[in-house]
Amino acid sequence: MKFGVVVFPGSNCDDDMVHVLGTVMGQPVQKLWHKDTTLPDFGPGDCIVLPGGFSYGDYLRSGAIARFSPIMESVVAFAEQGGLVWGICNGFQVLCEAGLLPGVLLRNTNQRFTCKNAYLRTATTRSPITRRLKPGEVLRIPIAHADGRYYADEATLEALQANDQILFQYCDAEGRLSEAANPNGSLLHIAGICNTRRNVMGMMPHPERAAEAELGNTDGRGLFESLLEAAPLPAG
Repeated sequence: MKFGVVVFPGSNCDDDMVHVLGTVMGQPVQKLWHKDTTLPDFGPGDCIVLPGGFSYGDYLRSGAIARFSPIMESVVAFAEQGGLVWGICNGFQVLCEAGLLPGVLLRNTNQRFTCKNAYLRTATTRSPITRRLKPGEVLRIPIAHADGRYYADEATLEALQANDQILFQYCDAEGRLSEAANPNGSLLHIAGICNTRRNVMGMMPHPERAAEAELGNTDGRGLFESLLEAAPLPAG
């Protein structure tokens, strides 16, 4: 599997992602500049990653300007052709703004930037980044965002639940959902979702910051290992 990491003005987790994909996981990876208009040599079996950061300074809304970067037209086409697309933190925001994922990420309920470890409960194993995890498995993954509160209308939330599109939910260390364990006020405690085709994934927490023993946490590594085994998943 070949990886492309898109770099927007304000991206600050691109090098972290390139390091984990290339050095830690041993995969071919290259940076893709936001002004590029094509995705050279990338096919349906490859993955495009939109990393964390503050694209365009988070002006207007987080991800709202990056959504119009020249490369996004190719990213959208790549996803529509079945290619894997993974957005993390700001990348999740960009995917929602681009319409590749439903909903939007709003200001945290505490109106503050939050940077800490958070617990996530694995809500489904039917996605390229969760297929090696166990249902209900709890992971400790860092978060770092001010606009991470997932919001969608009632019909969208019901569809996400009915279609098993919720990937992760914020929880406590035992896997219990509660307002106290929800760091940003996300509806349904949502920390990550996928599209109905299950090839576009977005999440606010940063697994690339929890993928090496040297960092004292390898809970995020399972997502990368799952992705490397990714194959077309059954629709039902």
